[in-house]
Amino acid sequence: MATTNNQKSTARLEARVTPEIKALWQKAADLEGRTLTDFVIASVQAAACRVIEQHQTLKLSIEDSEALVDALLNSPQPNDALKAATVRYEQVMELNGSA
Repeated sequence: MATTNNQKSTARLEARVTPEIKALWQKAADLEGRTLTDFVIASVQAAACRVIEQHQTLKLSIEDSEALVDALLNSPQPNDALKAATVRYEQVMELNGSA
């Protein structure tokens, strides 16, 4: 008789650390009432989210922010090249049935 596996699929990760580092992590896990594995997983997860957020967030200086706002509020009139590009874009979109 076949049995079904109701467990979630998992991937294994191994890391070698010094006994001092492991002891430090274990102490932190104990202080939070977690297993060492749960502590490491939660810590790595939080660190990964922070790194991804930092790399996906655009941060501007005050001067850059002011320059952006000024460019948006006081943008120049379109020149002939931009007007021609707009016409070409609209023609291409009509040919592709997207207009």
